[in-house]
Amino acid sequence: MRIIDKTYSDPLDLVWIHAAARMGMRVERSNQVNASWNGRDVLTIGTPETLDRDDSLAQMILHEVCHALCEGPDSVHRPDWGLESFDPSKKFHEHACLRVQAALADRHGLRSFFASTTMFRSYYDRLPADPLEGGDEKTMALVRPAWQRANHGPWAEPLDDALRRTAVIAQTLSGLTPKDSLWHGQGKSVVRS
Repeated sequence: MRIIDKTYSDPLDLVWIHAAARMGMRVERSNQVNASWNGRDVLTIGTPETLDRDDSLAQMILHEVCHALCEGPDSVHRPDWGLESFDPSKKFHEHACLRVQAALADRHGLRSFFASTTMFRSYYDRLPADPLEGGDEKTMALVRPAWQRANHGPWAEPLDDALRRTAVIAQTLSGLTPKDSLWHGQGKSVVRS
């Protein structure tokens, strides 16, 4: 009988689980949530069968990190970054998160790869070439400090490293993916600081 002492792990999952760990988050999977932060150290992400087909663990982690960046340093001590169940009057929080997410992904040509797959996808798809410009004042009041934290805060290095490694995977797959793959055409860098 053959003894199996190793298991396969998706490389992209490993990149983002490692990045999350460097940011103080232990990633767990559950079919009971889409995404949830416990206010201490556990980021729970839905299992593959509970998410949309174009979601990935990487995209979900990045999205939650962007929420934390937008809500500020104290948000890491509050469940779900202090965001309560969705209130339409507070959609600017989601808009800010998506603008930061797009700007970060743009650095490595990964905007469509890291796109929102929720009801906010149409907002994400309409973002301008520079997602850090042109939003309403409530949204941009969250975006500006979040962008500073993303680039100069304690999560800046692990976040950039994970995005860079994702781009390397995308470039490795260049020419190998079918047109309906999320990887198709990804990984062309755009510099923004």
